[in-house]
Amino acid sequence: MIPKTKEFVELAKITNLAGILEERVARSPDAPAYRQHDPQGAGWLTSTWAEFTDEVCRWQAALRTQSLEPGDRVAIMLGNRREWAAYDMAALGLGLVTVPLYINDRAENMGLVLEDCGAKLLFIGNQELWDSLSPVEGTLAGLERIVSLEPVSASASGLQPIAASEWLPASGEELQVEQVGDDALATIVYTSGTTGRPKGVMLSHRSILFNVGAVFEQVQAFREDLFLSFLPLSHMLERTIGYYLPMAAGSTVVYARSARTFAEDFDAVKPTVVVAVPRVFERIYAGVQAELDKHPAAVKSLLNVHAKDGWKHFLHEQGRGRWSPIHSIWSKVDAVVGGKIRYKLGGNLRIAVAGGAAMAPEIAQFFIGLGIPILQGYGLTETSPVVASNALEDNVPESVGTALGGVEVRLGEMDELLTRSPSVMEGYWNNPDATKAAVDAEGWFHTGDIARIDEAGHVFITGRLKEIIVLANGEKVPPGDMENAITIDSLFLQIMVLGEAKPYLTALVVLDKHEYAKLAEQEGLSADLAEERQSEKLERLLVARIAARLKDFPGYAKIPRVAVCEKPWTVEAELMTPTLKVRRAKILQTFESDVARLYAGH
Repeated sequence: MIPKTKEFVELAKITNLAGILEERVARSPDAPAYRQHDPQGAGWLTSTWAEFTDEVCRWQAALRTQSLEPGDRVAIMLGNRREWAAYDMAALGLGLVTVPLYINDRAENMGLVLEDCGAKLLFIGNQELWDSLSPVEGTLAGLERIVSLEPVSASASGLQPIAASEWLPASGEELQVEQVGDDALATIVYTSGTTGRPKGVMLSHRSILFNVGAVFEQVQAFREDLFLSFLPLSHMLERTIGYYLPMAAGSTVVYARSARTFAEDFDAVKPTVVVAVPRVFERIYAGVQAELDKHPAAVKSLLNVHAKDGWKHFLHEQGRGRWSPIHSIWSKVDAVVGGKIRYKLGGNLRIAVAGGAAMAPEIAQFFIGLGIPILQGYGLTETSPVVASNALEDNVPESVGTALGGVEVRLGEMDELLTRSPSVMEGYWNNPDATKAAVDAEGWFHTGDIARIDEAGHVFITGRLKEIIVLANGEKVPPGDMENAITIDSLFLQIMVLGEAKPYLTALVVLDKHEYAKLAEQEGLSADLAEERQSEKLERLLVARIAARLKDFPGYAKIPRVAVCEKPWTVEAELMTPTLKVRRAKILQTFESDVARLYAGH
């Protein structure tokens, strides 16, 4: 079914995010709202809007027994599922402030968040998540109640969790939606802290409601749409676009089971909309290319040529490219070639939203050329989160699109992107100095990203102020685009380009173990990477592979030395944030000896 029913909730009349649900259930109570997989073997279970609202009312009845006041903070530590949304909606309706925790974060960070925000209640998922908090059990003393989705065994000391099945009443009263003021907080979302302690971003109901409406005007959703929820709901990109927006549109949300089963879920669910970070599409691209390597060279060439022809066809359709004879037969060829790739992604994908990081244009062009419309956007937690986005009818994938309606953007000193709109945060919780540094007296939020804006208003992110590498000769190098280009090669799992105050660039890399095994067999290297990682032969091979990926870059983009790290950089090792951003300073510290070797004698 082609999505076509436009039934978006009128947000101008709503002051509380829970009002979206109130309006939605009034309009389409029996329509499907959520679908998630039953681990007990019952398959995919669907809930209607009426059933979901009943669940929210049960949560509200239980929350009312805790003597909570509007503005009190209640935390949630749970993977993506319907219960996350039910708890959030219940709390918002009562005027409470929800504080999400990343389930893959370090215990110390989670303890810091709970203590800093003064949370009174924590909703947690299962025994594994409860055990992950044991190192910071002492910081949980401020909690008045811990509720677990699944029964958990607790230690004899401290606060004892209660299972949701015991705590929730059999039924609730009518949905309660407190009327709140413009600056009333809806949530405090803690940044992932790439450079220091996480900061609590205070977002109001008004800020998020404005962003939901502005996104919809740029990229519309329909009642027949099927969203596949994959990014953590603790991430504002998924929360705004993959939760609040489909509720306002009446779309159905399906929760993916896990990262491991994402490809299977894609095939089973056949979504029309998916929101993901660029790395997901990069891995899909690498997988397609690896699969093509198993076929004759002619097959691989056919698909890649078709993708390039498809890109030319797309440019012509967008009014940015010349007519070519291929356009007259395009649909027939595409049904055979491009259709096979689209089928592997469910066959119904209407929009794929990519955000949270930069995407290499080559990746976007490949998928768009195969008829998979990737729309890149840009935003930050502090802006609720979307600032700019491409649209189906105006999609320039080298950019992050144009600013949403009602959102202002301009360039400040050193071409830093500044933005001002009702979406900008109320400030950082308990941190007025950080707030003052981020939002100036005129209300402009300083993003820290370097950008340019073309005459049509398309925003191009060109670097990060704090990550610009200044070589010894004064050359300023933005490493992000280089790193994105290199990781298109499936051999490179992770990479960080170095060179601050040095005479030349180098890189720390993590190799994909399966791709390394192929390389080792082809080149006569040791199968044990630990034995080979500092060999001159491996370094020469890696330098050559990297040079091939950077051949179209300016002259400064040359990497003559590379050091291989044995293990992937992980959140647990404190080398990545929970949102999978690289902690550059921590990596430099951890691999100090390798970096010294790369610059020995200089």
